This record gives sequence, C-alpha cells and structure tokens, in this order.
Amino acid sequence: MSMLVDKTKEVIRTLLPVVILVLLLCYTIVDVETDIIIRFIVGSVMLLIGLSVFLWGIDLSMNPIGEHMSMEIATSRSLLKIAILSFFLGFLVTVAEPDLLILGSQVEAASGGTMNATFIVYMVSIGVGVMISLGVFRLLRDKPLNIFMTITYGIILVLAILVSEEFLAISFDASGATTGALTTPFVLALSLGLSKVKGGSSSEENSFGLVGIMSAGPILAVMLISIISGQKNIQGDAGEYIVAEGVLRPIINAFPGIFAESLLALLPISILFFGYNFIKFKLTKEELFRIIKGLVFTLLGLAIFLTAVNSGFMDMGRIIGMELGKMSHWILIGIGFLLGLIVVLVEPAVHILGEQIEEVTSGHIPLSLIRMTLSIGVGAAIALSMVRIVVPEVKLWYFLLPGFAFAILLSFKSDPVFVGIAYDAGGVASGPMTATFVLAFAQGAATVIETANVLVDGFGVIAMVAMAPVFSIMVLGTAFKHKKVTYPVIEKKSVMTSHLIEEGNIQHDCILVVANRGFAERVIEVARQSGATGATIIRGRGTDEDQKVMLPVINIELQPEKEIVLLITGTHVSESVADSVLRDTQLEQDGEVSVFISPAEAMVETLA
Repeated sequence: MSMLVDKTKEVIRTLLPVVILVLLLCYTIVDVETDIIIRFIVGSVMLLIGLSVFLWGIDLSMNPIGEHMSMEIATSRSLLKIAILSFFLGFLVTVAEPDLLILGSQVEAASGGTMNATFIVYMVSIGVGVMISLGVFRLLRDKPLNIFMTITYGIILVLAILVSEEFLAISFDASGATTGALTTPFVLALSLGLSKVKGGSSSEENSFGLVGIMSAGPILAVMLISIISGQKNIQGDAGEYIVAEGVLRPIINAFPGIFAESLLALLPISILFFGYNFIKFKLTKEELFRIIKGLVFTLLGLAIFLTAVNSGFMDMGRIIGMELGKMSHWILIGIGFLLGLIVVLVEPAVHILGEQIEEVTSGHIPLSLIRMTLSIGVGAAIALSMVRIVVPEVKLWYFLLPGFAFAILLSFKSDPVFVGIAYDAGGVASGPMTATFVLAFAQGAATVIETANVLVDGFGVIAMVAMAPVFSIMVLGTAFKHKKVTYPVIEKKSVMTSHLIEEGNIQHDCILVVANRGFAERVIEVARQSGATGATIIRGRGTDEDQKVMLPVINIELQPEKEIVLLITGTHVSESVADSVLRDTQLEQDGEVSVFISPAEAMVETLA
C-alpha cells in the first residue's frame, strides 16, 4: 500500500500544474461552460486515481511479465524461436492498443472508408513485431544502437520523399499511437530484462532503445501502405465537432467501451504469458497471484485513466484551442508552448521510463533532468505545430525530417546511454495523455483558422511531439559526453608513485584501478597481458568537488560514473601490471585511469 501512496504523491505533483493552467485560462481569457469545467475537474480526480492505480499495477504485473519473457528469449539457442517469440510479443501487445484503435478509426473516417481501420491496425502491429524482432537481435548481438537507428531512419527518410504530406503525418502519428500506456511499460521491462540476462559492458546502454526501435515499425508500415497501394492523398470531411453535455453522463457512457478496449489490450499478452507459465515458467502461487492482482489493477487504472482523458480532457482541449485560435495567433503559440512544458509530465510512460533510467544508472542521470529536457522539447514541438496551423506555407517536413536527421548525426557524438534513452523518450512522450489533449487542442485551433487543414495539421502535431524528445535528449547526451571531468594533476602524480609499493615478503597484492565508465574491459585486457588472471568490476560515482559536472545554464550537477577494477596478483607481477595499465595510451588519455596498490593481507584487515 505504501507503493500506491508514493505513486499517488508523484502523480499529484505532475498533474497539478496542468489543472491549474487550464483553470486559469477558463477563468481569465477562455469562455467555457460551467458543466464542462466541472467535468474537467471530475476527470482530473479520476485521472489521479486511475494513473496511480495503473502505475502500481504495472510494477506488480507488466514488469515481471516482461522480465520472464525476456529470460525466455535471451536463453533460447534457436534463432527462429527468438524471432517468432519476439515478433508475437510485439504484435500481440500492439494489435489491441486503445490509442492505435482510435487512430485507425480516425484514418478510416478521414479517407472516406478507402482505408480500412482493421487493416491499418494489423499492418502497424506487424511493423512493430518485425522491428521488435530486429531490436532483440541487435541487443543480443550487441550491435551499436546509433548505427542501427541510422540505417532505419535512413530508409524512412528515403520513403518520406515518395509519400504525400498526409501519409507522412499519419505514419509518424501511428508511431506515437503504438507507444501507449500499455505497450511502453511492457517493452521497457522486456529490454531491461534482456540486458540483465545478457550482461556485458554494454548492459546499461542496452537497457534502453527498444521502444525507439519499436516506434520505427509503424512509420515504415504506413509508408509502405501508401507506396504499395499507390494512394497519395487522403480525401474526406472531418465533420462538425459536438461537445458532450452534462457532467457525469459523458463519463458513465464512455467507461464501458473504454473498459472493454482496455481488457482487449491486456488479454492477448496475458494469454501468451500464462500459456508459457503453464508449460515452462511454473511460477509459485504467491508470485502468480501477485501478477494477477497487478493485471487487475492495471486494467482498472487504465480504464479509469482513459475515461478521464477522453471524457474530460479532450473536450476541454478542443474548446481551449478554438477560443485561443479566435483571439490571437501569438497567444495560441505561447499557450501551446506552455501546454507542452507541463502536459508531457503526466504521461504514464514518462514516469516509467524515468524510474528505469534512475534504476539502471544508479541515479547517475537525474530524473528531474530528463523530465525538464522532455518538457522543453515537447513545448517547442507544440509551439511549432501551432505555427504550422497559423502559417499554411510552413510544412510538416520542414521540422520533422531535419529534426530526425540531426538527431541521427548527434547519436554518434552523444554519450551511448543517452542514445537509447532519446529514442525511447520519443515514444513515451507521445502517449495517450499528450496525444489526446494536444490533438484536441490542435484540431480546435485548426477548426477556426480558415487556412488550416484539420486532418493534416491535427495528425502532424503528434508526429512533432514524437520527434522533439529524440532531438532534445540527444543534444543533452552530446553536452554530457563532451563536458569533461577534470582531476588535479598533483593528485594523479601522487597516485602513480606513492601507491606503487614493493613488498617482498607479501605473496599477493590487491590492485584497484579507477577508470571512466566503459574502460574496465580495456583495463582487464592490459592487466592480463602483464600476468594478471582474474578481476572484479565495480561501478561507482565520484563525490569530490573536482569530480562534479555542472551543466551550464540549467545548473544541474551530474556525478560522473566510474568503474573500479579489483585485481589480486602475485607480488612478482604487481608492479608490472600497474605500470602497463598506467602507460596504456588509451587508458591514460580517455580512461583517466588511476592505480592503487595495497598488500592483500592489509586490504583484508582493512575490510574486516
């Protein structure tokens, strides 16, 4: 129960700014009817309850399910089994995603029925399944994520030239729709489990990136639909938007259908897991009961959350967009930026991604830094989307294609762990909360601005929201990598001389080698060449003043993560091992290596 209380407190802190901003607008410059304001407040309370229960259920159910299924994939010796199981996990968790079902219906209506919603859902789900399989193989074979995503988005950029603006927007919107409140937590747990089972020096980097890889599947699928079918443009009438009347009736009417959609979303992956448990996992009754309880809470929380979003937040977003569009274009752009700053913080998947980042990096990357970067990126994306609505000459690809192109280039300059986080963040930021509220806001504005196209501009705003975090976090990762940590020269010299103690009467020495993250394997390789045998790698972070990294402007401190290699060697080779490590050019220049030697007996007495 304490976990539920913690989740509730976290949701309150992030939800409150959204509610305050909307109410300020309603009681100052935007004219909104009383029943809609009351329904928005009721929806906010429901969203608080639903999101808290949902996040609690995710911890109890989806995380262990993802870890067990990842263990099955990682320990399999059959490439065919890995490919098939990975595909079905991606396909089943996507085919009933509520956000994707809604998008399919919107596209069918916009195309006048020429594009079937079910066909779109299944094609997008196939694209996700294929990319999940490729992403799993990339992780297990330890291939660089930046190269993999460069090839993937290179193909996307080429295909983007061949499709119309409508299909370009829909393809990227489909990417956002597949990274919903259900799929993202599961895929994050799957990637974390695979990285833990595989281990190795790249386990931290491999914990992220699978959501970003998954997000590329829908883009490729929708673009291929356009190219293969030969359909270039979408024709259709968006129809007149009618705001629901009353306070409780719209909520009561919406809940049964959303509950059924949520149940359908959970059912396929649950059947697959319980089938594997019956055949292979054989979990204890206590663990199985905990997962079942978590699934029930996940279902209930997801249904309440989506009901609140659809019945309370979408109407309010649409009305605010329409009213601001009538007032001033500059006000519309400014409010869009403010909405982006805060709305992304209530995304369920943003919370889950942030918690995983802190867990994997042991707090090395602060959650507050990731959230702030996401807020700024999404705020800028929504503001630019409002510019697209106001200025018809500004096209979607002016921002979308260069943004991903620069992000790809920065992936080769960024700290490796930030590459996976950036691509994952692009998926989590465009989840159900951001997509529904922001989509309604953009469509409301496009409705009252004569030069705007409701279908094109409405679809494109989610694509912008999906792109912005990839670019902004990649910039952050580049700044983080190139912000060097300085060490006093005198201290380093003293380490190299005073700790190289030769004790002829001691049989073994304990050698501690401290290096920057990622250089432990190189230390072991050099040490073995000089006579060392075994080694233990320990991760840690500096705490001295000279080891702090202060990012400029935002003034946030990051403690650089270090790797400590523990070697027990014979006294006859200790000095040779230490000298080899200190004289290695790569370790000296990039690893910033330091060496400490102590007699093994003295070390044992100290630890005791």
